[in-house]
Amino acid sequence: MADEPLVLGIETSCDETGVGIVRGTTLLADAIASSVDEHARFGGVVPEVASRAHLEAMVPTIERALKDAGVSARDLDGIAVTAGPGLAGALLVGVSAAKAYAYALGKPLYGVNHLASHICVDQLEHGALPEPTMALLVSGGHSSLLLSSDITSDVRPMGATIDDAAGEAFDKIARVLNLGFPGGPVIDRYAREGDPSAITFPRGLTGPRDPAYDFSFSGLKTAVARWIEAKRAAGEEVPVRDVAASFQEAVVDVLTRKAVRACKDEGVDHLMIGGGVAANSRLRALAQERCEAAGIRLRVPRPKLCTDNGAMVAALGAEMVARNRPASSWDLSADSSLPVTEPHVPGHDHVHEVSKENLYS
Repeated sequence: MADEPLVLGIETSCDETGVGIVRGTTLLADAIASSVDEHARFGGVVPEVASRAHLEAMVPTIERALKDAGVSARDLDGIAVTAGPGLAGALLVGVSAAKAYAYALGKPLYGVNHLASHICVDQLEHGALPEPTMALLVSGGHSSLLLSSDITSDVRPMGATIDDAAGEAFDKIARVLNLGFPGGPVIDRYAREGDPSAITFPRGLTGPRDPAYDFSFSGLKTAVARWIEAKRAAGEEVPVRDVAASFQEAVVDVLTRKAVRACKDEGVDHLMIGGGVAANSRLRALAQERCEAAGIRLRVPRPKLCTDNGAMVAALGAEMVARNRPASSWDLSADSSLPVTEPHVPGHDHVHEVSKENLYS
């Protein structure tokens, strides 16, 4: 255990200030400061509000993580941080903090990819990732199918959303139903008491000539909104629970169907699901059902590790250290559109010679 890399990870891609500490594949601390309540009155994330919240929460959250883990900052073997994709301003806060701590401590800095981190976090719960692994990542900003043969260097996109992400659609439908923000948890809760077959909503990009692994939820979102508007215009009561259940079923049906198909087509017998929407109870249940029928092993982290967190960044950082991947340069910057094909942003062999001493006190 002591020989495994001890890494601190910082995640600030959206509205969660996450700081995690891992030793190898063992989670020691997962501290989170959320600004979701500050965004709720706007019905969605406001980038400037998120950036300011990260600034206020960063140092206290790092100190809380170190205390929870029972380790000193001096003991760390590296600092990992989400370099992208995400909100540019929010990412810059995390990258700046990571660079400051890494320089002061004289430790290597690793700028890592947000999506690759969502895959790697599963190692903290289920052990080393099989190679290759098929990953379905679903969140407010992403709906992607990814094939990874090496989480530190080789992640290949199979498919992605061409419009709204799944989580974004959940937020929008929750707003139309006046259920508040964020939409994912509340839709899930109402759907448990509804009938998923009550209303037939469209399944986007599932025709024989449509892209096999791409997703589209914009048409579904519009169809649900128009159905609700028609009910209200006719003076009829909207069956909120049935709408929630039928909408949710349309989303998870497409997600799981395409993920299982990708596994079969690529001959991969493991499917990992991550991202905030992976906390959805129906998605987990239907994925388990379809994977079992197809002879595919399903791996889904516990809900807290599915949403944005520092633990996932630390997990990928620890893997970078363990596999001797090059550290990032001190001129590392945020990249709001960092492609998933770049699991980390490397630098040059000499970049950490600048910091000769531990300046942290």
